[in-house]
Amino acid sequence: MSDKYPILWNILWSLSFNENIQDRLRNNRTFMTKLNVLKEECHDEKMRKVIFGILWNFEGNRLQRTISDTNTFDIMISYSHKDEIICKQIYEELVKAQFRVWIDFDQMHGNVMDAMAQAIERSNTIIICMSEQYRRSNYCRAEAHYGFQRQLKIVPILIQEHYQPDGWLSFLVGQLLYVDFTKYEFPTAIDKLVEELKSPIIPNTPVPVEQKTLPPTFTSTLQLPANILDWTQKHVHTWLINHNLRQMSRLLIDYDGRCLSSLNEFMSINNHEQILNLFQEDALRRINEDISLIEFARFRVLLKDKLQTTKLNNLFLKMFSSCQIL
Repeated sequence: MSDKYPILWNILWSLSFNENIQDRLRNNRTFMTKLNVLKEECHDEKMRKVIFGILWNFEGNRLQRTISDTNTFDIMISYSHKDEIICKQIYEELVKAQFRVWIDFDQMHGNVMDAMAQAIERSNTIIICMSEQYRRSNYCRAEAHYGFQRQLKIVPILIQEHYQPDGWLSFLVGQLLYVDFTKYEFPTAIDKLVEELKSPIIPNTPVPVEQKTLPPTFTSTLQLPANILDWTQKHVHTWLINHNLRQMSRLLIDYDGRCLSSLNEFMSINNHEQILNLFQEDALRRINEDISLIEFARFRVLLKDKLQTTKLNNLFLKMFSSCQIL
């Protein structure tokens, strides 16, 4: 199947981060033979990167690697090349601040996993540039995990507006504080990043890469107006994330409180099957995902309860105002 559909190699790379699946793949002689043949004979740069990535996950003794270069760096910047513009700006500012910074602008060739490993082994801190593209990249995932395993200081920064760390990325960064480059002006965000980089290094507590529990929920302390009709897009996003409605937060990224209220009215006058079908169509078009029935059901209940609470609060305020007048 992989000969006919090369995309399957990327899927296998993603799966190979799971230790149980690693064992099953290692024990498949046909698969391992094909993998090693491709390692030697494949000349396609993208395919070689995937093959080396899978083999890297199979390597059990990589933490015993010795540093092959005496040159060291204060910081390694781990990022998706689709976010290169802002990451290059961050790199330039950190160099101005007298940090020794390693970053891959040229997209390494050859055995990129070894080159990545050497960069991490020669660095003290790894900056993880969080975005949806970063989370989707197996290569970024390998970088972040190896930096964690080597006990580097991890400094996450958020570079994509409204993105909430999810999947493996939320497991990795856990409850670490991060610098939000979407919230502050660029110079202010850089100052906060430099301050965090200069703070004492606290060793990571090793945890399994693949957890079987739900990932930690990233909550926000943003104060939400009592009346849902006064909510901005940021308020809506915060409310959805705080209730662990991650898929809905991406689907309704441009919704404010009035839009939510209008959506609730629409859902109340149409049958459930029609509504779910419409949401499925929007989800596939806007975020390229099938809508989770469980999350959608929770969203409907929570939204209905929130609107009902708002209605009762408004009624109470009117009654209280009338009593004051009397």
